[in-house]
Amino acid sequence: MKRLFAAVLLTAIAFPAVATAQIKTLPGESITVTATVDAIERSSRMLTLKRPDGTLETIKVPAEVQRFDALKVGDTITATYYENIVLRVMKPGEKAVDSGSASVTPTGGKRPGATAAAQRTITATITAIDPSIPSITLAGPNNWKYSSRVEDKAALKQVKVGDRLEITWTEAVLVSASAPKPK
Repeated sequence: MKRLFAAVLLTAIAFPAVATAQIKTLPGESITVTATVDAIERSSRMLTLKRPDGTLETIKVPAEVQRFDALKVGDTITATYYENIVLRVMKPGEKAVDSGSASVTPTGGKRPGATAAAQRTITATITAIDPSIPSITLAGPNNWKYSSRVEDKAALKQVKVGDRLEITWTEAVLVSASAPKPK
């Protein structure tokens, strides 16, 4: 989440149109990873996955994952991760926001799979701008603080200390299992 926020903040400061827009959506990365089931320990719900580069990773599969027993050695596990951020410059006097939600939705069918999603919205206030570095510092709920260098020094002139941003992060991962393809 910190890496994601750093990218968003740098984008918002580097492109003045983002900072001055009422609402701006910053599409994030979509990353797909695949691995092959190398071993299954059913009693402890441990799954050993073999990555395309040949390295092995063992993970514990939570009890909430349905149809774990349907997995077989040789199955392909595919996970696609997506992130998205929406920035909105808040109007003076507008109420601060600090909310979050998460859900997991199993896929239908006989094969294991699910979609997990989480969304967090906060109000962040610009607490410092240092044009000599150049850098910007933000503060938010629960003593959250964030500072970052800014690439475009001229962009700092588009914002001022005390400006508030509503920042909404959305993250989702879709995980599915499929039988190996016949050779």
